[in-house]
Amino acid sequence: MNYFSIKEIEALTGVKAHTLRIWEQRYAMIAPKRTETNIRYYDEKDLRKLLNVALLNRNGYKISEIASLSEQELREQVLVVSGEKSDFENQMQALTLSMLELDERGFERLLSTAFLQMGIEKTMMQVIFPFFKNIGIMWQTGSINPAHEHFITNIIRQKLIVAIDGQKVRSDGWSKKYMLFLPEGEFHELGLLFANYVIRARGHHVIYIGANVPYIDLKVVHKVYKPDVMLTILTSPMVNVPAQKYLNDMYADFPNTTVLASGSLLLSDSALVIPQNIRLLKDFRELLSVASELT
Repeated sequence: MNYFSIKEIEALTGVKAHTLRIWEQRYAMIAPKRTETNIRYYDEKDLRKLLNVALLNRNGYKISEIASLSEQELREQVLVVSGEKSDFENQMQALTLSMLELDERGFERLLSTAFLQMGIEKTMMQVIFPFFKNIGIMWQTGSINPAHEHFITNIIRQKLIVAIDGQKVRSDGWSKKYMLFLPEGEFHELGLLFANYVIRARGHHVIYIGANVPYIDLKVVHKVYKPDVMLTILTSPMVNVPAQKYLNDMYADFPNTTVLASGSLLLSDSALVIPQNIRLLKDFRELLSVASELT
């Protein structure tokens, strides 16, 4: 069982600590536990309930009404609201609940609904990526383990692959040739798959090499495909070479190719010297801008 401080509950639910205390005292909504030094804390069951309560309250339900609902009624009302509303905060909290309960059917349904209501790009930018930031908080508190991350990542990955497969390939004269890859030792593929979808949606051609690509293989593919643009994302420490040498090698071997690079490994290192043909992207909003700009 994992435990949360009131500050962590505040961050995960969006409900201020002062409001939580009022709910506890006035409506007996939650009964927090206390340490030997009288510091309150909450368990996973409390977190799930407060996520549900916060979602309903934000959608017009009075706390007095919510407090009268049974656990089953509370969950049923949350499912109704989540299906009707496309509010980003609602979507994130509903996804969080499905993840915590490893509810594959519920998570997939919520994701499919969001894709239909808002579109893939808007859902990824305004729901899924912020959702992963929330997961970061939960990692810090130890409330989820790798199984949770693999569970949701695989579902999102499958949805993106189906969406990419359904895209029509255009052959316009202005289209650029993109080559997408992750370096050796880098396996976090979700961002690269989304980039694949975004770039194709803007009429460009993409060859998708995928994750964990040895540098020597990169050179072989580049020689045959001759891309106008290469795109990579670096989040994990490099396996064989430092990041600076990797960037320098790409400049030496692909001097006439624009290289778009992003990821926390690059963005957090202010000492990096960026070669002339490499452009750092701060986030996916910049990628959307660049993909449109390069048309």
